[in-house]
Amino acid sequence: MSVSVEKRDACFPPDWEDDERMAFLFSAFKENRDVDCTDWDGKIDFWSPLIIDHCRRRGSVCVNLQELNESFRRKGSVPLGLSTVLQSMNRSGKVQKESDFAANVDSGWLSWGVGLLLVRPLKWTLSALLGSGRVPLEETFVVIDLVKEKAAALLAAYRASPLATHSLLSFQELRSLSSHICPDESALCLALLQLQREKHVTVSLHEGEKLVKFSQAGQGRVSPVSEVDLGIYQLQRSEKLLEERVEALGQEAEKCKQQAKSLLKEGKKSQALRCLRGSKRVEKKADRLFAQLETVKGILDRIANSQTDRLVMQAYQAGVAALRISLKGVTVERAENLVDQIQELCDTQDEINQTLASGALDSGEDSEELEEELKSLLEKTIPDNDVLPVVPTHPISPPRKTGIPDADFVQSLPSVPDFSLSITDEELDRELSRLTVSDTEHATSPQHTCTRVKDPEYENALKYDVMEEYTCAEKKLPVKF
Repeated sequence: MSVSVEKRDACFPPDWEDDERMAFLFSAFKENRDVDCTDWDGKIDFWSPLIIDHCRRRGSVCVNLQELNESFRRKGSVPLGLSTVLQSMNRSGKVQKESDFAANVDSGWLSWGVGLLLVRPLKWTLSALLGSGRVPLEETFVVIDLVKEKAAALLAAYRASPLATHSLLSFQELRSLSSHICPDESALCLALLQLQREKHVTVSLHEGEKLVKFSQAGQGRVSPVSEVDLGIYQLQRSEKLLEERVEALGQEAEKCKQQAKSLLKEGKKSQALRCLRGSKRVEKKADRLFAQLETVKGILDRIANSQTDRLVMQAYQAGVAALRISLKGVTVERAENLVDQIQELCDTQDEINQTLASGALDSGEDSEELEEELKSLLEKTIPDNDVLPVVPTHPISPPRKTGIPDADFVQSLPSVPDFSLSITDEELDRELSRLTVSDTEHATSPQHTCTRVKDPEYENALKYDVMEEYTCAEKKLPVKF
């Protein structure tokens, strides 16, 4: 098996190696689908995607029955039902006859000679009128999905190229630009026809030259070719020719100089002078052409600026119209009235804020008076006699022995009060005087004799002990002596 056949077989589905399965798929269709719809639909579902995938691998957007028979030949046999498959695909819109696809061409396409496409499918029309259901071997069908893919890729390639700044392109320039997208001229024409259907391309013929105009980015559709477009195209073409001519003259002048140097080295001075004079003439001609080139470029720049100015003017007009609509019903008197109302409302708000602020100050004065009254009430609730005496800081001398037994001494002490402690220094002095044992009381007792000793330190110590006794009684603590 040859390498080409191996590559071809590798592109087919796995069922291609099953002889029994392929014998069924290579067989002819039933005359009517109603006889066996499973047989009919199974073959259509197998061959339709295979035909589209075959065209995509080849990079073509067209197919005919003769080519399919050769491409799908297997072990010397060709499929017998491909004619029916193409008819079914045509009815479902997956493919379309080339004549129908190119039926709605404009005068530009007819001037290109594309109208000749309408002549080739004459056999198909006659066979359809005669009632034949077979497709002619040469009948060409356009695969709609593939031609749409080519058209989208061609438009993207144009807008991404430096030629996107040109309003018109020659067909040869477009062929060079799309060589990696459309392998032949027929595929390019079909892609342009699809773009024409989508309103992205229009074509014309000017002085025997095929011209193509694309829609610019941001435009929904392409505008017809105008005299301005043709004038710009001629200027751009002149610019290109002048650039090529100036470059060629520059190379020729440089060549004359190099030749003059060589002749001068050989001692041929007269010939070297002639070459040098020729170089000067070429340089003057190049300078003249360069000046013309600069003039053409200046004109193209002005045209570009004028187009920009036109766009700016259109934007200004749209802006004025939008402002007129947005300011409809708005007058200076209404604006002044609104400003006056706003000022009145602001003044009213300021007065309200001042009123609220003055009320807050009055409430502050009342709170100060209440605080002073509360302070006075607190002073009244705490009596002066509740202030306890200052705890002595000097060391206390131990009490002197008085000769009184401890039991009698304890009995002579006053009982612990059960009320809250509220005693002053005067009361403590009186209580201390009452506790002091007089000479008379001790004299009447036969068991005790005591001499009153008036010692200041002893009296202070006794006073401290009594105060501690009352404190412990108030806190319900055991009395300590």
